[in-house]
Amino acid sequence: MASLKQLRYFAAVARFGHFGRAAESRNVTQPALSMQVSELEGDWGLKLFERRQQGARLTDAGEELLARAKDILTAVRDLDDYAQHHKQVLSGRLRLGVIPSIAPYILPPLLPLLRSRYGDLDLRVRETLTEVLVEELLDGQLDLLLLALPIEHPGIATEALFEDRFLLAAPAGWQGGTGRRGKGARKERRASPELLESGSLLLLEEGHCLRDQALAFCQVRQIDSLDTFGASSLSTIAQMVANGMGLTLLPEISLGIEAKRNDIQVIPFEAPEPSRSVGLAWRASSPRRRDFEALGAVVAEIAPLRA
Repeated sequence: MASLKQLRYFAAVARFGHFGRAAESRNVTQPALSMQVSELEGDWGLKLFERRQQGARLTDAGEELLARAKDILTAVRDLDDYAQHHKQVLSGRLRLGVIPSIAPYILPPLLPLLRSRYGDLDLRVRETLTEVLVEELLDGQLDLLLLALPIEHPGIATEALFEDRFLLAAPAGWQGGTGRRGKGARKERRASPELLESGSLLLLEEGHCLRDQALAFCQVRQIDSLDTFGASSLSTIAQMVANGMGLTLLPEISLGIEAKRNDIQVIPFEAPEPSRSVGLAWRASSPRRRDFEALGAVVAEIAPLRA
């Protein structure tokens, strides 16, 4: 009968595609890990991996059994979570994943507030792209994600926290936009997607959901003449905008940092204004929903202050 240790080693080799790196991740020697995996193969009478000089590749049988092994490991992990955390909200370890277009703007006020309110919470933060975060959540490496919704997966539950609208960022002195009369006599300057056809649109590099949201709003794929540029952070893009290299869309929660200088101007869009839904995602099987809702309430409390 397979042990939990063997299943964890099996899953680690499958994740890294390499026995040595899998052993490092589990803090054991490679021979010890290899022996456990070999014993598992012997007990099951199946070859789980193709051993090669470059690493290890799952066999067809290995692919099938890995999915079942992950279900077992997730169930055990959720059982431990319930036993350790059901008595007190937001206590013990919680591994939070955050996307790069949210982390620099929400985490600075969030972390000290959580520390002051929930002293027994051991929060571990991981910042990377949505696709990676979702994979690590499903694998049990993360407990909770803070990101842009929707996330469509039958094994993931979500909760929307707030709407984060996008504004057009342009260099100081840029004269685009239109005057729209509001309730009073003052004319409010507004931007439209068509304005982006007149210059370079500066976007985050491939893989960032914010890039895809901007492209969808601006219908950039239909504009052959539009020049787009990839960058890895909104701070880099904001610097480029300030120096006259193009325009971009900034989420409202970022304005307190990225648009506080006087060399950038931000202009709201005409209705309907573009926005993204920011929320939480977790494994639907997790017993820690109380923890996640408590953390979400703190994030929702912070968000209007960021905007």
